[in-house]
Order: sequence, then structure tokens, then C-alpha cells
Amino acid sequence: MEYILETNGITKSYKKKVAVDHVNLHMRKGEIYGFVGPNGAGKSTILKMILNLTKPDSGEIKIFGETVSDNNFEILKRIGSIIENPYFYDKLTGRENLKLHCEYMGYHNKGQIDHVLEVVSLTDVENKAVAHYSLGMKQRLAIARAILTKPQILILDEPINALDPEGIREMRSLFRKLNEEWGISILISSHILSEVELIADTIGVIQKGHLLKEISIEDIHDYRTEYMEAEVSDTSHVGYLLEEKLGITNYKIISDKKIRVFDMHISGTEISKLIIQSGIGLESIRKQKNTLEDYFFQLTEGDERL
Repeated sequence: MEYILETNGITKSYKKKVAVDHVNLHMRKGEIYGFVGPNGAGKSTILKMILNLTKPDSGEIKIFGETVSDNNFEILKRIGSIIENPYFYDKLTGRENLKLHCEYMGYHNKGQIDHVLEVVSLTDVENKAVAHYSLGMKQRLAIARAILTKPQILILDEPINALDPEGIREMRSLFRKLNEEWGISILISSHILSEVELIADTIGVIQKGHLLKEISIEDIHDYRTEYMEAEVSDTSHVGYLLEEKLGITNYKIISDKKIRVFDMHISGTEISKLIIQSGIGLESIRKQKNTLEDYFFQLTEGDERL
């Protein structure tokens, strides 16, 4: 198996508190790897260790088959990244910021600036001071800077955080373009599971510093099952009725008001009729499918089926 990036047992603690605990991450060449987990799960710390911005207490990181160390910073030149909030010289234009980055990186193909500005759709504002950019425009400029030197890997830490729906849609389209047309392997961390599901090839689920599972999106889709989800006034009573009146035992009470029925041989119409005739309030009932978010919570809550 060819991995363009992998970690072997990396661990990191701060003030005796373990932030990352023996994480083994495997990213294939050419894929988009979605690194998902709640805020504080250890995603940013792992990305910083991969980029050699902070040192692991133990373990090994390999990029392009080489172990990351203080003696081989050359491999990091083949990586573009955005970690946490991107910063710019606000009084300079977008183009001027990119020129400075070229000088800093010792990259002499400044004609590439025109290309990346076009790719991220900033040609109409390239000569405007960055102070007047919207959040979405700054995020696109950050990506332009990250891909300016034609990296083979792009590492993005929460790149869609705080963007509006239109900005998220634009980012999603841009990531696909960079992956499919530029051939860039992308490692993207996010807590917005629904968005990662739309672009990622592989998912790594992290919680409290532990990498719980690595799984392909295709395999996640194999876990997808249809179910009826009903919002009612009394789920415990509905559960009793499902068993006694319809012989349904494959259901799950989600909350006091929400219940999911996984036994699909009984129609939603029959279930609705039973609930209403029994005098229980029925707010809604609809057919659903498991999502990445469902899978994530089943995994983090220790669902034995996974």
C-alpha cells in the first residue's frame, strides 16, 4: 500500500494532559482525506506535528516515504498548508501578499501568481487591499498562497469554519478542482461532518486524542440503512406500541420526542395510524438514511455494530 503521508504512534502531551495518544494515520496519494472530530479532539495538534511546527513526544511521521526530522525540511516544501486563521499584510493587495510569499519561499516563477488567482476566483479583487476582503475572500487567498508553489499535498485545518453557505459551496468546488485537475492530495480537518462527506475519499475519526477509525466513504455508505424517524409526544409509549401491536423490535429511542424505526417492512402510514389512534401526539414522520454524522456518533458512542 502506497501512503503519501503516515504517522506511527505519535503522541503529544501538554502539562501532563495527553492531547494526542498513539495516532496511526494513513493517507494515500491522490485522495482527499477528511479528518473529523469535535473541537479539542486533537486535529490541529496532529496537523502541526505533521508540518514540524511542534514536536511529538514519541512516534514517527513519514511524508513521501521519508521520516520528518530537523534535517529534512526539503520535504515540507512540497506541502501547502493553512493552519488555524490565515494572516496577511492587510494594507497590501492580494497580489502583493503573494509576491512576498514567493520571495519568502525562494520561488521565482511569479507568473504562477496569475494562475492561482484565477483558480481561486480573485482576479477581480487582486489589486484591492486585503483589509477590504471578506472572510471568504481571505480564505481563498490563503489557499492561493498555499498552492502557489505547486505542492503535492495540501493540509487544511478547518478551512470552512465560519464561512456562509455560499462560501462553503465555493470551497467545496475548489477542493475538488485542486484534487482532480491539479492532482493534489488533500488532508482536511473539520467538525462539519456533512461537508466532509461530500468531498472526502477516506475519513479518519478522532475523539479525545484517539484516532478511532479510518474508513473509506464507500464503506461508510455500506453502513447506511433506511429508517423511519418520528417526532412524537411520548417515545416510550410509542416503543411499547411498536412491539405489542406491530411486532417491531428494531427501533431506537433517540430522545423524549424522537424515535427511529429500522424495521422497514411496516409502512410509515401504518405507524402514523397506530400513533394517532392511540392518542399520542405526532409532529412528523419521515423516511431517512444514515449519514456520516450518524456513523460518527454511533462510533464515538461505542456502537458494537461498527
